[in-house]
Amino acid sequence: MSTEHGGDDHGHHLPAVEDWPRGFGEASWWPFITALGAGGIYVAAALFIVAGGQDSTINPMFAPLLTAASVGTFLLGLYGWLYHAFVVEFWSRGSNETSASALRWGMIAFLGSEIATFGAGFTYYFFIRAGTWPPGELPHLTGSLVIINTAILVASSLTLHWAHVAIRKDDRRKFVLGLLATLVLGLVFIGGQVYEYYEFIVHSEFTVTSGLFGSAFYGLTGLHGLHVSLGGVLLAIVTIRALAGQYSAERHVSVSTVSMYWHFVDVVWIFLVVVLYLGASIGA
Repeated sequence: MSTEHGGDDHGHHLPAVEDWPRGFGEASWWPFITALGAGGIYVAAALFIVAGGQDSTINPMFAPLLTAASVGTFLLGLYGWLYHAFVVEFWSRGSNETSASALRWGMIAFLGSEIATFGAGFTYYFFIRAGTWPPGELPHLTGSLVIINTAILVASSLTLHWAHVAIRKDDRRKFVLGLLATLVLGLVFIGGQVYEYYEFIVHSEFTVTSGLFGSAFYGLTGLHGLHVSLGGVLLAIVTIRALAGQYSAERHVSVSTVSMYWHFVDVVWIFLVVVLYLGASIGA
């Protein structure tokens, strides 16, 4: 798909409008769709809290249904926004250093905003931790499950790095194997976190409404889980493209940017385990 157009676009037609909507000049609906999905997640959280209150007339199924729809809308909007604003332009104009550098710096800027997002959540937890501790009965946080999950996520970073090195050497077989291994490990980690939630909620009766620490724990781990899920989607896209033979030693910038994101998620998890799991257990 080409981004070059004639007519009266004055030479500054954005690739974000190549597929949809047509005829809107430089306007694009993708950022609006992304924001709509993100806003729906917060509305779903509010519905969950309200539906759990006494004398509530709200159906408790509304919150999970709205959450699923909002996450899907958010991912769809993010895909459309990034693909049509950056990827189409990159592939149509070639893998020159300027385009590759712009994409990498764009990911660095995005990760900077993610640091601020997680920083706000950790700041909330630090305020709680500085007060009377523990703020109620805490479940056993430092069991074997969190250790296994951590080892799995660290291993996924190693396999992704192995795949990244392989494509730089133009070794497509090791590259695809590394991506597949990373994707499987990521899915196993997500499954492990879901199982951990099940154990806490069902067996320990530790939920998001279990005091200040409950809200901090599920807020931070849930936010991280959402990022791992998004990373899994990105890895799946890269893996499909790798199987289609779209990468080479000279053309692999999206592998670099996804690697940056995945390693960031890994580092955040290690920090989260040290501060939230181990930190909460000390003195409890």
